[in-house]
Formats: sequence, C-alpha cells, structure tokens
Amino acid sequence: MSATSKASWMVAASIGAVEALKDQGVCRWNYPLRSLQQHAKNNIRSYYQAKKLSAQSSSAISSKVNNEKLKQSEESLRKVMYLSCWGPN
Repeated sequence: MSATSKASWMVAASIGAVEALKDQGVCRWNYPLRSLQQHAKNNIRSYYQAKKLSAQSSSAISSKVNNEKLKQSEESLRKVMYLSCWGPN
C-alpha cells in the first residue's frame, strides 16, 4: 500500500468510528456532562462565598464583642476616676 492509500483508509476509519460513536449516543452525553460541570462549578463558588461570608460575620461579631468590652472598661475607669476625685478623702 502506498502512503496516500494508507492515509485515505485512516481517514475513512476515523470517520466511521466517529459515526459509530454518534449512533451509540456518546455525543449526546456532551450536554449532560457540561451541565454537571457548570452545576458543580457554581456550587463550589457559592460554598466558598458562604464560607467567606461566615468568616466575615464571625469577625464582625467578635469586633462587636470587643467594642462592648472596651466600652465597659472605659465606663468602669470613668467611675473610678470620678470617685477618686470627688469621693471622700
């Protein structure tokens, strides 16, 4: 067989294989696989966003608690200063 003959048989075999796969429905799997990939990508993104938001909210809560503690300590210091300046000597 010559090189061109081998090449033409190779092309014919490739086209036949593709057509056989189409007939078996392999090409019909393209849409469901793409859909699953897109769904997984969206869910992973939303999972990380939820995790990020929960981390931000927990830091906001902790800063709020720290602010309350700071206000309480300032108030107690203010009482001590008031009593030491104006209280009985």
